[in-house]
Amino acid sequence: MHQLKKLLIIGFVWPEPNSSAAGQRMMQLISFFKNHDYQITFASACSKTDNATDLMAMAIDSVHIQLNHSSFDTFILDLQPQIVLFDRFMTEEQFGWRVSQQCPQALKILDTEDLHFLRRARQDGVKHASESIEQHLINDTTKREIASIYRCDLSLIISKAEMRLLMNTFKLDPSLLLYVPFLLDPIPQDVKMALPGFTSREHFISIGNFLHEPNYDALLYLKQSIWKAIRKQLPTAELHNYGAYRSQKIDQLHNEKEGFLIKGFAENAREVMQGAKVLLAPLRFGAGLKGKLFDAMQSGTPFVSTTIGTEGIIETDDDTMVVCDDPEKFVASAVALYKDHTLWSAQQDFGFELLESDFSKDDYITKLTERLQCLMAGLETHRRQNFIGQMLQHHTMQSTKYMSRWIEAKRSQNKA
Repeated sequence: MHQLKKLLIIGFVWPEPNSSAAGQRMMQLISFFKNHDYQITFASACSKTDNATDLMAMAIDSVHIQLNHSSFDTFILDLQPQIVLFDRFMTEEQFGWRVSQQCPQALKILDTEDLHFLRRARQDGVKHASESIEQHLINDTTKREIASIYRCDLSLIISKAEMRLLMNTFKLDPSLLLYVPFLLDPIPQDVKMALPGFTSREHFISIGNFLHEPNYDALLYLKQSIWKAIRKQLPTAELHNYGAYRSQKIDQLHNEKEGFLIKGFAENAREVMQGAKVLLAPLRFGAGLKGKLFDAMQSGTPFVSTTIGTEGIIETDDDTMVVCDDPEKFVASAVALYKDHTLWSAQQDFGFELLESDFSKDDYITKLTERLQCLMAGLETHRRQNFIGQMLQHHTMQSTKYMSRWIEAKRSQNKA
């Protein structure tokens, strides 16, 4: 009799593909496992928002779990998944030891989303105006995140740059890692041809979840260092700023007179992107792949970003037109793209070609499928070769287990 394959995803949050690139990434992974006939259960200790995807409509079981609570042990023991996928290292810290204790044969996969320690190091670098992030790279988050990678059987890394960092700087064994970028469908030629052209588009656009600190910093940077210079050369142009989780501090940036408009949540990011002429994404820190740039390329919308923004996407110096860390160059590129039809069309084609050459999902789906099959067939050997992971697993199960049980006991005592 054919055994039903079960996947448990433990989410840091419930997936919101219209709010963040992380939400899009999670839905792509869910689609991959559904296409490979897995029965999927998605569990999270986080509260759902109105922006969360209706997983039940996709025949995916949704379960609310509690932090530091032994009810999870019963839950996973009953479920008996073959694979457990942790969404970000924080969920592995909370639940990884329980998974190992109750279902030791379950394959443990960590989807890093992006390297949180790298984002933090870059944020600290901007905060302290450091020329290099080297002094900020070894932080508490670094130790926690890399420990989590070692404790898992496989970690999915979204960026080639982050693969290089983990292998070259931190000397992680490639057997623990797999490069899996966004899993994107090819764009048919008729869809490309049907996209709005240069003359039917207007204004600039920025987009990104306002709660995400790199996005908020980029929005302030646009307001304070870039937009006024663009507006001086293009007095009728507007900048439409979209993003989920708009707040009072975001709304205070809205200025009709300057053409700096806060638009809030976009129900359909691609739709608003297709109406804009150029995307502006002056990210000064961050990690992973930037979903907004992929939305732009799929929408046929040229963009101007930074080295941080294009990391893992543009691997060469061939197209400095769209990679500008200097505010003056950023402004010059944005204005040139906005005014020059030929230049704009060339950058649109560049985006289409980049998606096709570097981000065709079939290549990565095949590699992910093969790695999973290999791991499932030789899990014991794979784990035996990962001594550091075994050592960290041992100590984490001791420390985290007793801390968690102390919290649970304290909670019960307080209720009594």
